Amino acid sequence: MPTRTSETARRAAVLGSPIAHSLSPVLHRAAYAELGLHDWSYERFEIDEAALPGFVGGLDGSWAGLSLTMPLKRAVIPLLDGISDTAASVEAVNTVVLHEDGRRTGDNTDIPGMIAALRERGVEKVEAAAVLGAGATASSALAALARVCAGPVTAYVRSEARAEEMRGWGERLGVDVRTADWDRAAEALDAPLVIATTPAGTTNALAAAVPDAVGTLFDVLYDPWPTPLAAAWSDRGGKVVGGLDLLVHQAVLQVELMTGRAPAPLAAMRVAGEEALTAR
Repeated sequence: MPTRTSETARRAAVLGSPIAHSLSPVLHRAAYAELGLHDWSYERFEIDEAALPGFVGGLDGSWAGLSLTMPLKRAVIPLLDGISDTAASVEAVNTVVLHEDGRRTGDNTDIPGMIAALRERGVEKVEAAAVLGAGATASSALAALARVCAGPVTAYVRSEARAEEMRGWGERLGVDVRTADWDRAAEALDAPLVIATTPAGTTNALAAAVPDAVGTLFDVLYDPWPTPLAAAWSDRGGKVVGGLDLLVHQAVLQVELMTGRAPAPLAAMRVAGEEALTAR
């Protein structure tokens, strides 16, 4: 690792595998420039679960924080001195703050990032919701829906094991979760709020099933964008929240946690993200 260049230089990075696609460096560096943190740097490192303990153990006092993506959000927890209630609620950490006294604490900015992204589109409360998928992002979606949705949430999944997992998360988070088979996923599109948490291409076939009257779609993908489902939703006049919205809002919170500076420059970070995606 590069050595510390000055007493004020601070380092941060995003870790994961794969990681080459990550927009986090673009967003965080834009924030540093706007905040005048010219001695701060933000990098990306290809790190898997086996390499994580060694990497974290080797960090020196120049490090301010880490962003974590898959498959590290749960693997990092045993390496930390404590985690926030938000992170504990879904057993997932996407942000590590490295304190001056040597402590390492974990947080989850995906959940408040989802809530902030929805609020930005005017979605404060809904009476019901649907979640497409049952992975790690789906559990964060349920945690966000615990604060946004007043009624039941239906999760559309591919197996009974996934269905049981989602119902378990619902019990833990205080959300009334019902489950349905993925073959019925088109029914989800009638919900006031639909959160699509599945990998690229998974929801493409649903684009043809978008009804004439739609509510809000939150599609967590950002590349390629728009997804066929998001494009069809927009054509029907529905509200669409995209993966870049989530990425920016969760990164804003990460910057504030790592730098101690608030508010982080949301607009500048979004512009930087949009320009980076356009250039791809």
